[in-house]
Amino acid sequence: MRAFSKTDKGKRREMNQDYVYTSEGRIGNLPNLCILADGMGGHNAGDYASRYTVETIVDSIEKDEQKEPVSIIEQAIQRANQAILEKAKTDIDLDGMGTTVVVATIVDNEMYVANVGDSRLYVIGEEIHQITKDHSFVQEMVRRGELNAKDARVHPDRNIITRAIGGAKPLEVDFFEVELKEKERVLMCSDGLTDMIEDEDILKILKEQKSTADGIECLVETANENGGNDNITVVVIEPFSDEVKTC
Repeated sequence: MRAFSKTDKGKRREMNQDYVYTSEGRIGNLPNLCILADGMGGHNAGDYASRYTVETIVDSIEKDEQKEPVSIIEQAIQRANQAILEKAKTDIDLDGMGTTVVVATIVDNEMYVANVGDSRLYVIGEEIHQITKDHSFVQEMVRRGELNAKDARVHPDRNIITRAIGGAKPLEVDFFEVELKEKERVLMCSDGLTDMIEDEDILKILKEQKSTADGIECLVETANENGGNDNITVVVIEPFSDEVKTC
């Protein structure tokens, strides 16, 4: 497995509140681990929430003696949620902070995914398939048939999320298990990418670039060229790659 990532503050934000972690090697009882978090809150709170959440998840997984991936990830996310809630009580500047999170691990050809919020995970082959479901006000409207996908992209409330780390206890986490096929890649991203680039254009860019590293660079550049309204974070995983990473 190979994992490539890039994060950028975009054109409109003063700071980057996204945080990304990738490990191609074993973390605790998981063979690999990728995490993406998109923080929210005051000037420093979003940055703190995303970083602290990822660090807490990694620490929990490193110490967890369970064997089952979903149980390991579930416990880690719940611990991170509790940690964020407790930390927010100790510092008025952190009050109300929260973050999305997407966590993935690949065991042989099975991928285990968890998500909270509206950051996404896709599987990319000949087509692009969104695996996670956005926990957002607008996407809930789409699922109820009250709004179509085209209008959802420009809806003024599209960035209001309905679930987040630091938002509630106990936290409801969505889990997905996906059987990966040879030559498929995995894309994880914050909404700074998907708000600026349509899914089919994401697929086209990754197909046209000569390498995954070039594809990520092009995605970030394109998101910025299209407005760069938010922080942009992209992770692309090559599940079956045995090549030496060049970036």
